[in-house]
Amino acid sequence: MTYLLVGLLTFVLCIHFGNAAYKLQERFNWKQLDFAFPNENLKQQALASGDYIPQNALPVGVEHWQNRLFVTIPRWRDGIPATLTYINMDHSVTGSPALIPYPDWRSNTAGDCANSITTAYRIKVDECGRLWVLDTGTLGIGNTTTNPCPYAVNVFDLATHTRIRRYELRPEDTNANTFIANIAVDIGKSCDDAFAYFSDELGYGLIAYSWEQNKSWRFSGHSYFFPDPLRGDYNIAGLNFQWGEEGIFGMALSPIRSDGFRTMYFSPLASHRQFAVSTRILRDETRVEDSYHDFIALDERGPNSHTTARVMSDDGVELFNLIDQNAVGCWHSSMPYSPQFHGIVDRDDVGLVFPADVKIDENKDVWVLSDRMPVFLLSELDYNDVNFRIYTAPLSTLIEGTVCDQRSNVYGPHNSVAAVKPQQPLYPKTYLSPSPKPTYVSIPSVRPSYLPPYSGSQRLNVPNAFLYNQQQHNALTYEPANGPHLFPAIAQIQQIQHPAPAPAREGLGSYATSRAAPWWQRHH
Repeated sequence: MTYLLVGLLTFVLCIHFGNAAYKLQERFNWKQLDFAFPNENLKQQALASGDYIPQNALPVGVEHWQNRLFVTIPRWRDGIPATLTYINMDHSVTGSPALIPYPDWRSNTAGDCANSITTAYRIKVDECGRLWVLDTGTLGIGNTTTNPCPYAVNVFDLATHTRIRRYELRPEDTNANTFIANIAVDIGKSCDDAFAYFSDELGYGLIAYSWEQNKSWRFSGHSYFFPDPLRGDYNIAGLNFQWGEEGIFGMALSPIRSDGFRTMYFSPLASHRQFAVSTRILRDETRVEDSYHDFIALDERGPNSHTTARVMSDDGVELFNLIDQNAVGCWHSSMPYSPQFHGIVDRDDVGLVFPADVKIDENKDVWVLSDRMPVFLLSELDYNDVNFRIYTAPLSTLIEGTVCDQRSNVYGPHNSVAAVKPQQPLYPKTYLSPSPKPTYVSIPSVRPSYLPPYSGSQRLNVPNAFLYNQQQHNALTYEPANGPHLFPAIAQIQQIQHPAPAPAREGLGSYATSRAAPWWQRHH
C-alpha cells in the first residue's frame, strides 16, 4: 500500500510540474507593481490623486548590472509614477520589492523632455558600464497615444548614476507610424567606438546611432523589415488576436567576427523567420540606400514561433522568447538556422505566459521577465494572482542537454522549437472574456504633484507613434508574389548556378541570392 501511495504521489507531482519552469528559477514576482515612494504619505497622496494606479503598471523590459536589476514600465495608462526603475539586489534578494526610480524621481517626470524620461521599453547595459535607454517620448497607447517629447537616446554612467548624453533622433529617422521598443548596442575597438541600433516596428526601419559621431541614420523600406502577412495571428493565454502590422522587432548581435564586425540578427514580430546583416553595413551611413543584397534571409523557426526579444552570448548562443509557447528557445550560431538546431531551454504554461524580455548579463546569467501582456491589453488581469515574474539561471544550465550545448556533443537531443505544438495552456483560473475593443484611458499632461517641477521645460509635438493597433490592415502591398518569404523560382536558381558573364542583379533578392553576399560567405 505504501509503495502504491508513493507511486501515485510521484505521478501527481510529475503531472503538476510537467509544464513548470525547471531550469529558470523565479527570483521576483508581483501581483501588481509597487514603487518605492520617499515616504508613505507621498504614496497615499499619489494614490488619491491618480498619479499612482497600481493596476495600470505593466513591466516590459529587464536588464542586470552588478547589484541592480533594472525594470521598465511604459506609460500606457494613467498612474505610472516612474518608467525607468531598478531593484537593489543587496537589499531585496527575492520577493515582491518596490521599484526604485532610476536615477531618481525627478528624472522620471513625464513630459519634461530635456531632463527626464517619459517612456522607456527595452534597455541595454554595455561592457563600458553605460546604460542605454531610448525614451519614446510617448504617453498612452493605441488611439490615445500622444507625443509630448521626441524620441531621444539617453545614456547613463552606472558608476556615477548620471546621464552623460542625450541625443534626439532626427526627423528623418522616424515617420508618422514609428514605434521603437528595442535596442541593441555594439561596442567595437573601444568604448568610443560604440553604435546603438533601434528597430522601428511599425514604421519599418532600422536606425543606427554612432556614439563617436553623435549622429544617426536610417535604413528604410527593406522588405525584411516588414511583417509576413501569413504570420499575423496569435493564440496566447487562451486569447486569439491579430498583430498583423508588427514588423522588425527583436535584435541580437553576434560576437565580433574575424573582419572586426558583428552580425546583427533580427526578426519581425509577425514572422517566423530570422534575418541577418553585418554591422559593417549598419555602421556605414553611405549604405542606407545601397545595401539590399547585404541582408540575409534565414530559415523559418517552425510553427508557433513568434518572438519579440533575442540576445546572443559572447560565445554565440542565441536565446529568444517564444511567446506562443510560453517558452524560451535557443540556437547556437555555429549551426545552420534550421528548426532541428533550435532548442527549448525552458517552458512554463503559467509562469512564462508572454516572456517579454530575455537578457544575458556580464556573468553569463540569464534573466527573463514575463508579464502576461496580451491579457493586460485585451482582457483583464486577476490581481489576486501573481502576474509578473522575473526568472534567472546560468546560461550553461539552461542550454545543458539541448541541441544548443556544443560542449558535449555535436547535434544534441531532438528538442527543437517545432517539436512540440502546444495546445491551449492550463491555468489555475480562467481569465475574463476579452472585450471587443479595449478602452484606453487618456493621460493628462500634468506632472505629479509630489515632484518639484523643472523650470523652462518645453513640450514638442512629433508625429504620432502607435504601440498597439487593434484594427488589421491586411492590404499591404510591400511584397511581390516572389517575395523573400518564398523560395526562388527554378529559373532564378538556374541563373545562380550558371550565371551569365557580369550579370546585372535586379529586383528583390531571393533566399539563394541573398546568401551570396560576400560578408556572409566569409563567415559561414
